[in-house]
Amino acid sequence: MDFKTMSDKAIQAELAGRLQRERLNQNLSQVELAGRAGISLRTLKYLEGGRGVSMPTMIRVLRALDRLDRLNAFLAETGPSPIQLAKLKGRERQRASAPRGKRPTNRG
Repeated sequence: MDFKTMSDKAIQAELAGRLQRERLNQNLSQVELAGRAGISLRTLKYLEGGRGVSMPTMIRVLRALDRLDRLNAFLAETGPSPIQLAKLKGRERQRASAPRGKRPTNRG
């Protein structure tokens, strides 16, 4: 699946469908999963319907499905590149910078 060419709504629908399929593959009803996750049935229905829910809610549902391990595949942890490490001299970056020539001025 090429998520880059999909609209935000299409991606939401795809992820919601995958979540629902995982629930069904585990032979769980919506009521059971909502109870395990500690969320309301209505919230789970929103999630499976592709509507927005909070990140803590998504984490609860993934934990209840025993699928938190899949987050590593979703967004693998990446460290700074060797060039960035040399520039930072061991310090971790705290913010991004604007592209050169487009930096805002603080004149006022």
